[in-house]
Amino acid sequence: MRDKRAMLFFLLGAFLLGNALVAEMIGVKLFQLEEVVGAPKADFRLLGKDGLSFVLSAGVISWPLVFLVTDLVNDYFGVRGVRAITLVTAGMIALAFPLLYIAIALPAERGWWLTSSAEAGVPDMQAAFAAVFGQGMNIIVGSLAAFLVSQLVDAFVFRRFKRFTGEKRIWLRATGSTLVSQLVDSLLVVYVAFGLFRGMPVPEATALALTSYCYKFLVAVVSTPLVYLGHALVERWLGAELAASMRREALQARD
Repeated sequence: MRDKRAMLFFLLGAFLLGNALVAEMIGVKLFQLEEVVGAPKADFRLLGKDGLSFVLSAGVISWPLVFLVTDLVNDYFGVRGVRAITLVTAGMIALAFPLLYIAIALPAERGWWLTSSAEAGVPDMQAAFAAVFGQGMNIIVGSLAAFLVSQLVDAFVFRRFKRFTGEKRIWLRATGSTLVSQLVDSLLVVYVAFGLFRGMPVPEATALALTSYCYKFLVAVVSTPLVYLGHALVERWLGAELAASMRREALQARD
């Protein structure tokens, strides 16, 4: 607990793990971005499909934070640190799959709970639970594959940028690596979770993937100040000397 290196690694890992699991649970919901910002519904054509718009998975709320924390881990602990946290997070996401399956399969209480939300428009809580979390298992399979690949891509691109820029241009390596990895993540999670397992038509899946990436692209650019804030907080807590030493070790360590 007194080792600042270990505590930083623990806190960053816990934050990343928590956000990743939350994204898995809320990712089953799709929402209309135009309604959120008060704009008229978009109507564009893609791959022969008309009437498409900016529909996003609610998972986009927390996934950008995952990549932001990944960049901090990469900066202070290197690719091996990112790989370790990624594997632990992936393991916990994989564990969620059988736990959800068991929870859905458990016999529902047929008294108060089953109809407890009838007045709110949910006459069968067991059916609602199974529909939401059952779809969540599809999301887990798709996003687990996307998470593993995109995290490794993010770490690789970040490291290449850092070797080119050194300690300068934090925004370039953080934002650049995020933009590349988010593209991989958006394509994989949508095609696997919604296209392969839910039968979403290719044009709609492609539109969902591209609009999600456009949103993540914008968030990555806008959240650049958070990258500097995160580094400033870490530097202040570790101290300039220890922080500089950790960054050097991370850069020199083997992949």
